[in-house]
Amino acid sequence: MNTDNEFFNSKMGQYSKMARKSVFQLVFAIALLISFAACKQTHSTSVMSKTFEGDGDNLERVVQELVAPPLLPEHDQLAKGDPKIVEVSLTIQEKKMEIAPGDSIWAMTFNGSIPAPIIVVREGDFVELTLKNPATNTQMHNIDFHAATGQMGGGDISEVQPGQQATFRFRATRAGVFVYHCAPGGMMVPMHVVSGMNGVIMVLPRDGLKDENGNLVTYDKAYYVVEQDFYLPKNADGTYKNIATPQESMQEMEAAIKTLIPTHIVFNGHRTSLVGRRALQAKVGDKVLFITSQANRDTRIHLIGGHADLYWPGGKFNNRPITDLETWAIPGGSAAAALYQFREPGTYVYLNHNLIEAFAFGAVAQIKVEGEWDNSLMKEISKAGPIE
Repeated sequence: MNTDNEFFNSKMGQYSKMARKSVFQLVFAIALLISFAACKQTHSTSVMSKTFEGDGDNLERVVQELVAPPLLPEHDQLAKGDPKIVEVSLTIQEKKMEIAPGDSIWAMTFNGSIPAPIIVVREGDFVELTLKNPATNTQMHNIDFHAATGQMGGGDISEVQPGQQATFRFRATRAGVFVYHCAPGGMMVPMHVVSGMNGVIMVLPRDGLKDENGNLVTYDKAYYVVEQDFYLPKNADGTYKNIATPQESMQEMEAAIKTLIPTHIVFNGHRTSLVGRRALQAKVGDKVLFITSQANRDTRIHLIGGHADLYWPGGKFNNRPITDLETWAIPGGSAAAALYQFREPGTYVYLNHNLIEAFAFGAVAQIKVEGEWDNSLMKEISKAGPIE
């Protein structure tokens, strides 16, 4: 009997350890396995065998005018002509920003927004990035593109002191959505990232996005929603400190981020950025592409009342998309893309489905959808009333 109990306890201990494994890691791994199992290789050669020629000097140049989130710059979903050099300029702004009613942070930003603007190019294009650090700033900054190859994603050749600018070019060799962020070295890397200095670049396949059957699929609208964790330093009584300068903010923040406990987790830089009168807009029938990233922490995204009709694992468009996901995982330091066609009117909620982080910390957005109701999908049989 004792032997049976020991065996039972041993097994229960093993199960307990298994239960403590990261649910997030399991969900993401399963999603990748499903994708790879279903994926039919669409390229004649392995991704590891790709070679490239030319440095882009002789290509046609176009200038991309960046816009503030949640919008995307004007772009074609299918490439027109040969690869081009896409010129992009980012100006660093260190400024005080409100992130929730009454709560502010000395933000580190590209172009003054949290998140930084999204850049949109096509696979095979060259991105020529000019990074400007005005003399009014206090910190050295740079930029690391997860979509780039070599030189720390550009970080090693883009370091700019206040009053300087630098320009470099990289070829967009892989289709998908990728994070970019400031990476000045040491503890300044996480401190600048959690101060808001991160964004996304979307590299579209030249022949457009494909559905689960390999057919062309387009989107009517695209929205760029980024989760940001903040770590505001606190006074002894628990109130947030009123930080006077960016330098002081960096000094105070080092202790706050080492707790690993965010004080705020929000979408697009503010607790109310995408709700109420700022909610995203769509109509019944619209196919909406949602691009979401988290530069520092793992998250999991859910659309209440909808799904990801198509979800590209890890946000990479050369993989066959998974269909019908209810919640999609985004590891810290990556981005994701999901396409959904709205089928019913109403107010939908787009949120981090760690519901504590969504409702207690602020990682919530809304999409207000106009159109006619379809009873074939949902029908109200009777309104709430007395129990019969």
